[in-house]
Amino acid sequence: MTTVNGLPAHVLLVHAIVVLLPLAALLLVLSAVWPAARGKLAGPNAILSVVVVVLVPITTDAGEWLERHVASTPLVRTHTELGDTALWVALPVAVLALLVWWRHREGSRIQADGTSRGTFLAPASTAVTVVLSVLAIVAAGAAAYDIYRIGDSGAQASWQGQFSTTPAPRGAGH
Repeated sequence: MTTVNGLPAHVLLVHAIVVLLPLAALLLVLSAVWPAARGKLAGPNAILSVVVVVLVPITTDAGEWLERHVASTPLVRTHTELGDTALWVALPVAVLALLVWWRHREGSRIQADGTSRGTFLAPASTAVTVVLSVLAIVAAGAAAYDIYRIGDSGAQASWQGQFSTTPAPRGAGH
């Protein structure tokens, strides 16, 4: 995908990643640490997180196409290099979201007598819940920080030196 309605596809796709990856990270933390939210958020977030993982390479491919069609500057190169890290923070969010959802699903299979059939992720284990919660917080923090860094470098590459800090005279450009 290179352009959409005459605009570089990357410019449009990046907005999906900037919104959806931090949202998936936030929902991951909520569903990992808050049992009441887990039942409502774990399934939808597992789907959302997988969608984000699919969107990241599409977005970075569109960004690499755009890179070949703009002036090569150190800021553009930095942004491109940072953009390549997005998949490595989206994957852990997705894997953990799937694990949290699967554990919740397994937990709903526990019988009234405490026995369970076909569970692999120890849905009743507090220790496993704590480990998953800590990993979720770390993965979410890494994803949010990485997306911030990538977005900031993209904004710097796009806007540095492209506007005036003083307002244009009234009527200018109209």
